[in-house]
Amino acid sequence: MMLNSDTMELDLPPTHSETESGFSDCGGGAGPDGAGPGGPGGAQARVLEPGEPGRKDLQHLSREERRRRRRATAKYRTAHATRERIRVEAFNLAFAELRKLLPTLPPDKKLSKIEILRLAICYISYLNHVLDV
Repeated sequence: MMLNSDTMELDLPPTHSETESGFSDCGGGAGPDGAGPGGPGGAQARVLEPGEPGRKDLQHLSREERRRRRRATAKYRTAHATRERIRVEAFNLAFAELRKLLPTLPPDKKLSKIEILRLAICYISYLNHVLDV
């Protein structure tokens, strides 16, 4: 069965940033007179800041455009960079642990990641050969 990314996303509830103030630095939403989309005397539940799009402004955007705008915020970029840094550190730690298990001459020889993987393949193959004999 093939899954479509659109159908998977439809089941998810909207996030806070999609419906509220997550787009404050994206522009739009305010009319030429500086009022929100409801006009200068429009009744709204909360006051919109200048440049902050209202809910009606977001409805005409596609899901992809809303996602693109949300990802353009500094808060999102900072959080994404932090997650990526943690992921890369874990990745490098896993390579360091694998490197410690591999025999090389000299033992402290610096190996690239591809060299570690190739050496691990050869070492596993050698150990399988030893067990078979």
